[in-house]
Amino acid sequence: MDLLLEAPWFGAVALGVLAVVGLVIGSFLNVVVWRVPRRESLVAPPSACPACGHRIRARDNVPVLSWLLLRGRCRDCGAPISRRYPLVEAATAVLFALVGLRLGWSAALPAYLYLAALCLALALIDLDVRRLPDPLVLPAYPVLAVLLGVASGVAGEWGALGRAGVGALALLLVYGTVWFVRPDAMGFGDVKLAGVLGAGLAWLGWGPLVVGGFAAFLLGGAYGVALILSGRGGLRTGVPFGPWMVLGAALGVAVGEPVWSAYLRLVGLA
Repeated sequence: MDLLLEAPWFGAVALGVLAVVGLVIGSFLNVVVWRVPRRESLVAPPSACPACGHRIRARDNVPVLSWLLLRGRCRDCGAPISRRYPLVEAATAVLFALVGLRLGWSAALPAYLYLAALCLALALIDLDVRRLPDPLVLPAYPVLAVLLGVASGVAGEWGALGRAGVGALALLLVYGTVWFVRPDAMGFGDVKLAGVLGAGLAWLGWGPLVVGGFAAFLLGGAYGVALILSGRGGLRTGVPFGPWMVLGAALGVAVGEPVWSAYLRLVGLA
């Protein structure tokens, strides 16, 4: 029984809990996005104001609310605090609630909450430094394998786990081929992330895999064309592809199955 569907009141409470958890995780993601590319520890030293060096107090670390109460400025020196911090926290809360709506109170929920948090952090890092750090991407393979394996066991859907493995290999092959042919157009970090996204998409079905994989190239290509037409870029302008991979995967998770089914009906294969 899916409690998010069977009991509306419980569903509202559950989504609220997921949103609150998302706020907390989002606060941690801000640390991840800043420190991982710089190869700094995630646990020490404690967070401090980059302008004056004062340690951030616990009451000033409440996601979103503290930023609003402080009016976006450091309590000690008055230096501005980037809007990115509350935006990342709020975005993670929204993502967690949307994942809950999509999957319900199921055994697969932890896997896709993890994937949502990971993808948001990686997209931001790629925008900042145009890298997808191995310390975030590579551990995602065993973590996702365990989480999806548990979900498959609970649901008795071992075929989904096998499909996830095929999906990971498929996107690794596609991205690896593009990287081999055009290493100037795609980084190897994108290839490594492709396997993670392929597993997450394919566990849900072939439709999410195909739609999510195709959408990344479609969206990234459209953005590249827009840059050229606006005069802000050319054919050789480097564009971080990680965010488009993440956005494409999000579309695959959200609407991949109905879009794929509609396409199969359109071409007479369903």
